[in-house]
Amino acid sequence: MRSNPEECLYCQNNETLHNLMIEIAPLSVSRVFLFKEQTYHGRCLVAYNGHVDDLCELSDEERNAFMADVARVTRAMHKVFHPEKINYGAYSDKLSHLHFHLTPKYVDGPDYGGVFQMNPGKVYLTDAEYQKMIDELKAAL
Repeated sequence: MRSNPEECLYCQNNETLHNLMIEIAPLSVSRVFLFKEQTYHGRCLVAYNGHVDDLCELSDEERNAFMADVARVTRAMHKVFHPEKINYGAYSDKLSHLHFHLTPKYVDGPDYGGVFQMNPGKVYLTDAEYQKMIDELKAAL
């Protein structure tokens, strides 16, 4: 069953979205965001521009372009944050819009070797700290 774009966080681009994330930049077929909750230092999200429920709904060309955007962001994240690994999460049980959570993991950091928490609600930064991260990611994209 196709979800309704009028009820979609990413399509509506509303206050709820902006309370959770800061938009960093538009990409070729998507947008990249920085999570405000930063338990996993550098955690980002890439959301497809069109309202698509699942990766399998894209043509090969669209899928390749989206995955190129995801790879572009993870390359920038590696360059800026130097994580041991980046976990990819494409959960959309409750929010059906194609998006990938990109969660940096560090050897001595939270949940290393396990699944990241969706919203631990523990680490928030100052506006200046978010801006520094955004500027560094933009430069690396």
